[in-house]
Amino acid sequence: MIGKLKGIIDSYSEDYLILDVGGVGYQVHCASRTLQALPSPGEAAVLSIETYVREDQIKLFGFRTDHEREWFRLLQTVQGVGARVALAVLGTLSPADLANAIALRDKAAVARTPGVGPKVAERIVTELKDKAPSFANVDPAVVHLAGAIDDQHAPRPVRDAISALVNLGYGQPQATAAIAAASRGAGENAETAQLIRLGLKELSK
Repeated sequence: MIGKLKGIIDSYSEDYLILDVGGVGYQVHCASRTLQALPSPGEAAVLSIETYVREDQIKLFGFRTDHEREWFRLLQTVQGVGARVALAVLGTLSPADLANAIALRDKAAVARTPGVGPKVAERIVTELKDKAPSFANVDPAVVHLAGAIDDQHAPRPVRDAISALVNLGYGQPQATAAIAAASRGAGENAETAQLIRLGLKELSK
Protein backbone atom coordinates (compact mmCIF):
# COMPACT_ATOMS: atom_id res chain seq x y z
CA MET A 1 0.00 0.00 0.00
CA ILE A 2 1.21 3.49 -0.84
CA GLY A 3 0.90 5.96 2.05
CA LYS A 4 2.95 8.91 0.81
CA LEU A 5 4.55 10.10 -2.44
CA LYS A 6 7.27 12.70 -2.91
CA GLY A 7 8.16 13.80 -6.42
CA ILE A 8 7.90 16.40 -9.16
CA ILE A 9 4.54 17.50 -10.53
CA ASP A 10 4.45 16.51 -14.19
CA SER A 11 1.02 17.77 -15.20
CA TYR A 12 -2.50 18.53 -14.05
CA SER A 13 -5.91 17.39 -15.27
CA GLU A 14 -9.37 18.40 -14.09
CA ASP A 15 -9.43 16.09 -11.07
CA TYR A 16 -5.98 14.53 -10.87
CA LEU A 17 -2.29 15.18 -11.32
CA ILE A 18 0.64 13.15 -12.57
CA LEU A 19 3.41 13.01 -9.96
CA ASP A 20 6.81 11.94 -11.27
CA VAL A 21 8.55 9.85 -8.63
CA GLY A 22 11.93 8.65 -9.82
CA GLY A 23 10.81 8.54 -13.43
CA VAL A 24 7.50 6.80 -12.72
CA GLY A 25 4.37 8.91 -13.25
CA TYR A 26 1.65 8.27 -10.65
CA GLN A 27 -1.88 9.42 -11.42
CA VAL A 28 -3.21 10.86 -8.16
CA HIS A 29 -6.83 12.03 -7.78
CA CYS A 30 -7.30 15.08 -5.57
CA ALA A 31 -9.99 17.46 -4.36
CA SER A 32 -10.18 20.72 -6.30
CA ARG A 33 -8.96 22.70 -3.27
CA THR A 34 -5.91 20.46 -3.04
CA LEU A 35 -5.08 20.81 -6.73
CA GLN A 36 -5.36 24.61 -6.52
CA ALA A 37 -3.00 24.75 -3.53
CA LEU A 38 -0.23 22.62 -5.07
CA PRO A 39 2.75 24.15 -6.92
CA SER A 40 3.19 24.45 -10.67
CA PRO A 41 4.36 21.62 -12.96
CA GLY A 42 8.07 21.04 -12.61
CA GLU A 43 8.06 21.79 -8.88
CA ALA A 44 8.34 19.34 -5.99
CA ALA A 45 5.35 18.15 -3.97
CA VAL A 46 4.64 15.71 -1.16
CA LEU A 47 1.22 14.07 -0.91
CA SER A 48 -0.38 11.83 1.70
CA ILE A 49 -1.90 8.95 -0.24
CA GLU A 50 -4.96 6.78 0.20
CA THR A 51 -4.68 3.67 -1.99
CA TYR A 52 -7.81 1.94 -3.27
CA VAL A 53 -7.38 -1.54 -4.69
CA ARG A 54 -10.27 -2.98 -6.69
CA GLU A 55 -10.55 -6.05 -8.87
CA ASP A 56 -10.16 -4.01 -12.03
CA GLN A 57 -8.04 -1.05 -10.90
CA ILE A 58 -5.73 0.57 -8.39
CA LYS A 59 -6.59 4.20 -7.64
CA LEU A 60 -4.57 6.75 -5.68
CA PHE A 61 -6.10 9.71 -3.84
CA GLY A 62 -3.79 12.51 -2.72
CA PHE A 63 -3.96 15.02 0.12
CA ARG A 64 -1.78 17.88 1.31
CA THR A 65 -1.89 16.63 4.92
CA ASP A 66 -2.58 13.47 6.87
CA HIS A 67 -5.39 15.42 8.56
CA GLU A 68 -7.13 15.97 5.22
CA ARG A 69 -6.74 12.28 4.40
CA GLU A 70 -8.31 11.37 7.76
CA TRP A 71 -11.38 13.46 6.86
CA PHE A 72 -11.56 11.68 3.52
CA ARG A 73 -11.75 8.39 5.43
CA LEU A 74 -14.23 9.72 7.99
CA LEU A 75 -16.61 11.01 5.35
CA GLN A 76 -16.79 7.60 3.75
CA THR A 77 -18.04 6.04 6.97
CA VAL A 78 -21.30 7.91 6.29
CA GLN A 79 -23.98 5.95 4.47
CA GLY A 80 -24.12 6.89 0.81
CA VAL A 81 -20.79 8.74 0.76
CA GLY A 82 -18.12 7.24 -1.46
CA ALA A 83 -14.73 8.49 -2.60
CA ARG A 84 -16.17 10.81 -5.24
CA VAL A 85 -18.54 12.58 -2.83
CA ALA A 86 -15.89 12.74 -0.09
CA LEU A 87 -13.48 14.46 -2.50
CA ALA A 88 -16.23 16.86 -3.59
CA VAL A 89 -16.92 17.83 0.04
CA LEU A 90 -13.21 18.43 0.67
CA GLY A 91 -13.10 20.45 -2.54
CA THR A 92 -15.80 22.76 -1.16
CA LEU A 93 -14.83 22.95 2.53
CA SER A 94 -11.42 22.88 4.16
CA PRO A 95 -11.03 20.28 6.93
CA ALA A 96 -11.37 23.06 9.53
CA ASP A 97 -14.51 24.49 7.93
CA LEU A 98 -15.98 21.01 7.58
CA ALA A 99 -15.32 20.24 11.25
CA ASN A 100 -16.94 23.52 12.27
CA ALA A 101 -19.96 22.91 10.02
CA ILE A 102 -20.53 19.45 11.47
CA ALA A 103 -19.97 20.60 15.05
CA LEU A 104 -22.50 23.42 14.56
CA ARG A 105 -24.95 21.14 12.69
CA ASP A 106 -24.67 23.50 9.72
CA LYS A 107 -26.22 21.25 7.06
CA ALA A 108 -26.49 24.13 4.59
CA ALA A 109 -22.70 24.59 4.50
CA VAL A 110 -22.16 20.91 3.65
CA ALA A 111 -24.96 20.98 1.08
CA ARG A 112 -23.10 23.66 -0.90
CA THR A 113 -20.98 20.80 -2.23
CA PRO A 114 -21.89 20.01 -5.86
CA GLY A 115 -23.71 16.69 -5.99
CA VAL A 116 -24.53 16.66 -2.27
CA GLY A 117 -28.22 17.13 -1.58
CA PRO A 118 -29.91 18.01 1.72
CA LYS A 119 -30.39 14.35 2.72
CA VAL A 120 -26.73 13.42 2.28
CA ALA A 121 -25.63 16.64 4.00
CA GLU A 122 -27.89 15.81 6.94
CA ARG A 123 -26.43 12.30 7.18
CA ILE A 124 -22.89 13.70 7.16
CA VAL A 125 -23.70 16.16 9.95
CA THR A 126 -25.67 13.62 11.98
CA GLU A 127 -23.36 10.61 11.66
CA LEU A 128 -20.15 12.57 12.28
CA LYS A 129 -21.45 14.92 14.98
CA ASP A 130 -19.66 13.01 17.78
CA LYS A 131 -16.32 13.05 15.92
CA ALA A 132 -16.21 16.61 14.61
CA PRO A 133 -16.02 18.66 17.85
CA SER A 134 -12.52 17.41 18.62
CA PHE A 135 -11.37 18.83 15.26
CA ALA A 136 -13.42 22.04 15.39
CA ASN A 137 -12.02 25.41 16.49
CA VAL A 138 -15.31 26.79 17.78
CA ASP A 139 -16.35 27.43 21.37
CA PRO A 140 -17.50 24.14 23.00
CA ALA A 141 -20.48 26.03 24.45
CA VAL A 142 -21.58 26.91 20.93
CA VAL A 143 -21.20 23.27 19.84
CA HIS A 144 -23.29 22.17 22.83
CA LEU A 145 -26.00 24.73 22.11
CA ALA A 146 -26.07 23.83 18.40
CA GLY A 147 -26.60 20.21 19.38
CA ALA A 148 -29.35 21.11 21.84
CA ILE A 149 -31.14 23.19 19.20
CA ASP A 150 -30.84 20.44 16.62
CA ASP A 151 -32.23 17.92 19.12
CA GLN A 152 -35.01 20.31 20.22
CA HIS A 153 -33.62 20.44 23.78
CA ALA A 154 -32.63 24.11 23.94
CA PRO A 155 -34.81 26.43 26.06
CA ARG A 156 -37.63 28.13 24.13
CA PRO A 157 -36.26 31.70 24.59
CA VAL A 158 -32.91 30.58 23.17
CA ARG A 159 -34.51 28.91 20.15
CA ASP A 160 -36.72 31.95 19.54
CA ALA A 161 -33.78 34.36 19.85
CA ILE A 162 -31.72 32.40 17.33
CA SER A 163 -34.70 32.23 14.98
CA ALA A 164 -35.12 35.99 15.26
CA LEU A 165 -31.48 36.62 14.33
CA VAL A 166 -31.74 34.22 11.38
CA ASN A 167 -34.86 36.10 10.23
CA LEU A 168 -32.79 39.30 10.37
CA GLY A 169 -30.42 37.78 7.82
CA TYR A 170 -27.69 36.26 9.97
CA GLY A 171 -26.51 32.73 9.25
CA GLN A 172 -27.51 29.91 11.61
CA PRO A 173 -23.93 29.38 12.91
CA GLN A 174 -23.46 33.14 13.49
CA ALA A 175 -26.78 33.40 15.29
CA THR A 176 -26.06 30.33 17.42
CA ALA A 177 -22.63 31.64 18.45
CA ALA A 178 -24.05 35.06 19.32
CA ILE A 179 -26.89 33.68 21.43
CA ALA A 180 -24.55 31.21 23.14
CA ALA A 181 -22.40 34.15 24.22
CA ALA A 182 -25.50 36.12 25.21
CA SER A 183 -26.79 33.20 27.29
CA ARG A 184 -23.55 33.00 29.24
CA GLY A 185 -23.85 36.65 30.16
CA ALA A 186 -27.58 36.74 30.83
CA GLY A 187 -28.01 33.49 32.72
CA GLU A 188 -30.46 30.60 32.38
CA ASN A 189 -33.63 32.63 32.97
CA ALA A 190 -33.05 35.26 30.29
CA GLU A 191 -36.03 36.23 28.17
CA THR A 192 -36.06 36.16 24.36
CA ALA A 193 -35.92 39.95 23.95
CA GLN A 194 -32.89 40.24 26.24
CA LEU A 195 -31.09 37.46 24.38
CA ILE A 196 -31.78 39.10 21.04
CA ARG A 197 -30.46 42.44 22.28
CA LEU A 198 -27.30 40.88 23.70
CA GLY A 199 -26.90 38.67 20.64
CA LEU A 200 -26.98 41.70 18.34
CA LYS A 201 -24.31 43.34 20.49
CA GLU A 202 -22.14 40.25 20.06
CA LEU A 203 -22.63 40.34 16.30
CA SER A 204 -21.67 44.01 16.13
CA LYS A 205 -18.32 43.49 17.88
